[in-house]
Amino acid sequence: MLGDILLVLLGIVIGAVIGFLLARTATKKYMQKNPPINEKMIEAMMSSMGRKPSQKQVKQVMNQMTKNM
Repeated sequence: MLGDILLVLLGIVIGAVIGFLLARTATKKYMQKNPPINEKMIEAMMSSMGRKPSQKQVKQVMNQMTKNM
């Protein structure tokens, strides 16, 4: 009886560790394929809309983006 409970707990712990490692690997791959937005991307987006952004405007947009994530 006690041995069965320990085996179940051991299985849960091993499953959690394997799940964590798989999720971490998948996240790393996703971030490499789809990098997060950076200041150059924001500047390109604003200039494509016909605006020449100042560095202050780019920083403001970056701060808003990081706050909302």
